[in-house]
Amino acid sequence: MLYPVPRKIGRRTVLLGLCASATAMAQLTGAPETPAALRQPSVHTKKAFGAVMLAVTRAGKRLVAVGERGTVLLSDDSGLSWQQAQVPVQVTLTAVRFANARTGWAVGHMGVVLRSEDAGATWLKQMDGLQAAALLLQAAQQSGDEKAIANAQRTVEEGADKPFFDLEFSNDQRVYVVGAYGLMLSTADGGKTWAPLSPRLPNPKNLHLYGVRASGNTLLLAGEQGLLLRSTDGGASFTALESPYKGSFFGLLHSPEAVWVAYGLRGTAYRSKDAGTRWEPLETGVPMAVGAGMALPHGDFVLMSQAGDTLVGHNDSASLRRIAAQDPVPVSGVTQAEDGHLIVASLRGMHRLPPLPAP
Repeated sequence: MLYPVPRKIGRRTVLLGLCASATAMAQLTGAPETPAALRQPSVHTKKAFGAVMLAVTRAGKRLVAVGERGTVLLSDDSGLSWQQAQVPVQVTLTAVRFANARTGWAVGHMGVVLRSEDAGATWLKQMDGLQAAALLLQAAQQSGDEKAIANAQRTVEEGADKPFFDLEFSNDQRVYVVGAYGLMLSTADGGKTWAPLSPRLPNPKNLHLYGVRASGNTLLLAGEQGLLLRSTDGGASFTALESPYKGSFFGLLHSPEAVWVAYGLRGTAYRSKDAGTRWEPLETGVPMAVGAGMALPHGDFVLMSQAGDTLVGHNDSASLRRIAAQDPVPVSGVTQAEDGHLIVASLRGMHRLPPLPAP
C-alpha cells in the first residue's frame, strides 16, 4: 500500500519512515560507504511474523512475502503457516515477483535488488543504491550532458538513499525496476549487469515511479502526480501518456485479456483496453486509497483499499464489487493462494482472507 508524503521526504509515510535511519547512514560526507544494513543479513526472530509486510506473490504453489528489515516469509500451505527465509540485507523490501516457480526478484530501500533461484528460500544481492548511482553517473558521462553529469554526481554523493518501489519481468532474464525520483534500471541477463533507463524517460520533474507492468514489448509506468509512461519497444524509448488523473497512481495491473488497470489515491482506478491511450474510470465505491491489486484468470481482477476492502472487477464492467473487510487492516499487497484464499500483506503482518464468492 502506498502512503503519499511530502515531495521532499518521499513516497510513503510508512516506507520512508522505516528508511529514515538508513538514509541518514547513507548520507555521509565524501565518498559514501556501504551502510551496515546492506552488509548484514536479516535477523531471524519470532517478531518477523507480525512485522510490517509490504508485498506478497506466488512462486509456483509457494507464497513469498517481503517487508521491513529484510524480512521474507514463505508459506507452503496457502498461508496457514509461515517460515522466515535467509536474506543478506536488513533493509525494507517493497516488492517481490517471480518469473517462474523458482526464479524471482525483490527490491527495496537503499536501491537494493535481490534474486532468488530456490523459490525464495535464499537470496543474493545483485545491486544496491551505490551501484545504481555509479551506473547513472557512467551513463551521464558517456552522454556528455553536463546537467545530467551534475545530477548523477549528486546522486553518487547522496549514497544509497533512494528506494525501489516495484519491479516487472518479461522473462527470467529481462527485469525492470523502478523507484524514487524517476529511478529505473533494467537487466537482460538475469541481473548480472544493469543499465539505467531513467535518461530515456520523459519525466523532467523526476517524479517517483510507483508501478511498472509489461506485456510483450509494451511497458507501462505509473507514478506520482498522475504520471503515466509507455514503451512499445521493450524499454528502448518511452512516451508520456495523457493522464486521466492528477493525483498519484500507486500501482498497475495487466489482465490476461489485455486490460490495464491503474489505481491510486482516494479510491481512484482507471481501466485501459489499448495499453494506455484511452482510460475509463472505474467505480470503486471507496473514498480511501487503493494500494494493491492483482489480475485473476478469465479477466477478473482484485483491488484492495487502504481499509482492507476487497474490490472485485471484470474487464467488461466499470463497477467493482465491494467486499467489506471483516477485520480491517492496512493492506499493502495481495495475491491468491493455491486453495483460492486471498493472502494479503499488511502493516500488521500476513492475513488469510476467504476465497472470493461466486459472481
